[in-house]
Amino acid sequence: MSEQPARWTQSTVYPDMWADPEDDPRNSEGVSPDGELPTLDDFLTGYRTTLRMKCEGLDAEQLARRSVPPSTMSLLGLLRHLAEVERDWRNWIGEGDPLPKLYGKRDGDFDGAVADQAVVDAAYRDLEREQAETDAALAAHPDLGERVGKDGIAVRELMVHRIEEYARHCGHADLLRECVDGRVGQ
Repeated sequence: MSEQPARWTQSTVYPDMWADPEDDPRNSEGVSPDGELPTLDDFLTGYRTTLRMKCEGLDAEQLARRSVPPSTMSLLGLLRHLAEVERDWRNWIGEGDPLPKLYGKRDGDFDGAVADQAVVDAAYRDLEREQAETDAALAAHPDLGERVGKDGIAVRELMVHRIEEYARHCGHADLLRECVDGRVGQ
């Protein structure tokens, strides 16, 4: 068994924080958003930012490292998985044929997360593109009570599910990152 990395944080203020509050891009001054949709969007943005922060500063090998065997989960796999999930959510919104999987077969998102900078770069591009396309598709449906797609899912349910998916995987990212280099924090 390999030696565990020493725990550390970049925060000089609080030992359980990822970064000092003034350096944390998730911290915003002022009041929270007004309204349900802006609040949901704000939470989604926060979790998306958190995921990126958990991956910052790592090389391709570290991002692809499966830190908790026998799991195939890695930080790079999470990036790829969330790109795949964003694409799948558009299938819930639309009425047409489902979009093809980004990474081919089931679990291709995790299985194909290999230590190659080209794979890392592609994962970030895929995630940004799929997030933007899903955001645009949902922007056409600003009424949270509207039912969309073949199954008639409420836009509200889809938004909450997106937040839940990112929140759950940010928890995984916390543990994966700590296993990779010992960095801890919210």
